[in-house]
Amino acid sequence: MNMDEKLRQVIARHDELGELMVAPDAASSGDFVRLSKEYSALTPVVEGIRRLNEKKQEAADLAGMLADPETDADMREMAEIEFLELKESLPELERRVQVLLIPKDDADEKNAILEIRAGTGGDEAALFAADLFRMYQRYAEARGWKFEIMHMSETGIGGFKEAIASVSGRDVFARLKFESGVHRVQRIPTTESGGRIHTSAATVAVMPEAEEVDIQIADKDLRIDVFRASGPGGQSVNTTDSAIRITHLPTGIVVSQQDEKSQHKNKAKGMRVLRARLYEHERQQLDAERAATRKSQVGSGDRSERIRTYNFPQGRVTDHRINLTLHKLDRIMDGELDEAIDALISEDQASRLSEIS
Repeated sequence: MNMDEKLRQVIARHDELGELMVAPDAASSGDFVRLSKEYSALTPVVEGIRRLNEKKQEAADLAGMLADPETDADMREMAEIEFLELKESLPELERRVQVLLIPKDDADEKNAILEIRAGTGGDEAALFAADLFRMYQRYAEARGWKFEIMHMSETGIGGFKEAIASVSGRDVFARLKFESGVHRVQRIPTTESGGRIHTSAATVAVMPEAEEVDIQIADKDLRIDVFRASGPGGQSVNTTDSAIRITHLPTGIVVSQQDEKSQHKNKAKGMRVLRARLYEHERQQLDAERAATRKSQVGSGDRSERIRTYNFPQGRVTDHRINLTLHKLDRIMDGELDEAIDALISEDQASRLSEIS
């Protein structure tokens, strides 16, 4: 099926949905919500197609005017200018429509749970994990997103063994979802007297924050253990059984939460993280099935995949999935991630477009 036929099918389906929604039995059948959701999703696509078709028709009319020997000189000059402008704009309009045709990721509009863990490299890995956490925090601030720290396990020298945050705002997951994987750093640690470059790593996981309607968790599938919190947090944290460990028995996923002094608050935070992990677990299984039929993908989201290297001596950051190197490491660590993220989104769109065209 060629692209023109696909576009005609989209418009026909949109018209059909419009008729079904006003049918007398639509509301009573319980289909109205499903129909209106599909209709709303197709509306911007149809608007884009109609705008493209209008411009194509304008270009055809102008071409006819230019081919007509009776068109006077002044009119011909104006028509030629307009025709050239239209001809230049049509490829971009076509690309926008094609992007709109890409099947939407239902999770793109969701908020995200961001988890960062120190990997290989000891204290230097923990310091790098803290640097990454601050990088995403600054990026969230720059985009006007809310960044809520949910859990933090610190080392004695300012590093993080593990840090979890909730990030909420517009297009959060859509922009952060390609950050999952192993981030590697090459730099000279402050404790290194010989000036040798050390390599260490941290793991980043970005998961869509699931609502209760997205993922159902039965009480019988949970084991909840209460224990005394340890580590920094104030005297009252260390003298009350406020820490929570939640085990999801069917999957073996375990979440611990002890940052709050209230057992109830720790459980609520723990359930948010558990829900996100279970939702992501389901998404990963579906993605694995889809990947078997896909020709290419920017990143699998696999946490063991090495995705990016931050080379401090050379001041550069390299994304290995798309062979992108940016010589602006300081600015990236300060939260200027848009260039790297936009490149990943564009590459993903291009690979998915090649599969539907």
